[in-house]
Amino acid sequence: MRNQYLEAGRIVGTHGVRGELRVEPWCDSAAFLAKLRNLYGERGAEKLKVVSSRVHKSLLLLQLEGVDTVEQADALRGKILYLDRADVKLPKGQYFMQDMIGLTVLDADTGKRYGLLTEVMRTGANDVYQVTGEDKVNYLVPAIPDVVREVDIDGGVLKIRPLRGIFEDAD
Repeated sequence: MRNQYLEAGRIVGTHGVRGELRVEPWCDSAAFLAKLRNLYGERGAEKLKVVSSRVHKSLLLLQLEGVDTVEQADALRGKILYLDRADVKLPKGQYFMQDMIGLTVLDADTGKRYGLLTEVMRTGANDVYQVTGEDKVNYLVPAIPDVVREVDIDGGVLKIRPLRGIFEDAD
């Protein structure tokens, strides 16, 4: 079952003296998080209203309702922030990384099982999927259209057409 609340980032410090927070985004980007009007603490148990937000380098600078001093902000350092998946409309063909972890990776043509998707790495040009085989060996698969043929989150399957050399017996 998919979690309603997904990890969005971590508060890594303060900015200024008026309670602004520096947040390290764990999702697509700081710009993605800046669009949200609500974030959550404690895995969704605590609703946090966003007063303002802006991107600063790779971080998000965030002002939360009720956090008005540097002391209040500093007390939140290290806190994990969550987003409600209902607040986000993803474009077709995009998925939450947390939903992809654990998918069974199959060959799109033969149905051969390669293992489980255990990590999604952001590399810039394209994502790279780490697939852990039954033998506990990790394989790196580029997340490009020529390789990734089908993503079925509800069915728990990722179908790929691997490039030569990724797996020992790949054609």
